[in-house]
Amino acid sequence: MKRYLWGALAVALLTIAVTASAEHQDDALLRFDHMIGVSGPYVGPNNPIRGVPGGNAAWVIREGRGELKLSGELEVHVRGLVLPSFGGINVVPNIRGLVSCQIIDGAGNPGILNVSTGDFPFSQSGDADIEAQVALPNSCIAPVIFVTHPEGRWFATIGY
Repeated sequence: MKRYLWGALAVALLTIAVTASAEHQDDALLRFDHMIGVSGPYVGPNNPIRGVPGGNAAWVIREGRGELKLSGELEVHVRGLVLPSFGGINVVPNIRGLVSCQIIDGAGNPGILNVSTGDFPFSQSGDADIEAQVALPNSCIAPVIFVTHPEGRWFATIGY
């Protein structure tokens, strides 16, 4: 009987440990299933978001989703991110992912820190997959994800 109780206790403890471990494996800081292309007053440099100016023309996106992990691992998958003014195609060969964080600086003041990936191929049909590691600050408050031109103008961001 004692063996049975010890065995049952061991199984229960193992189950708890595996469940706790699985819960800690999900270190997502942000997940998103929707992105919106730059348009209206956000086209061009006059109304930047978090210091990031909009692209020089309106963009539309069919699908945008991704995830940012606490470790700084960033995944962004875009499909159909194109320029309506160019016949519904993409004319830019590469894009980047950009993470924007609200921060508290060393003096205790609020600020913004934007960190970008390197370049990723961007097809003429507007498809791209960004999988990169970015250096997040110690505290990233209210993260925002952008898809940008290599020079920094945003084409799409989280939203709908």
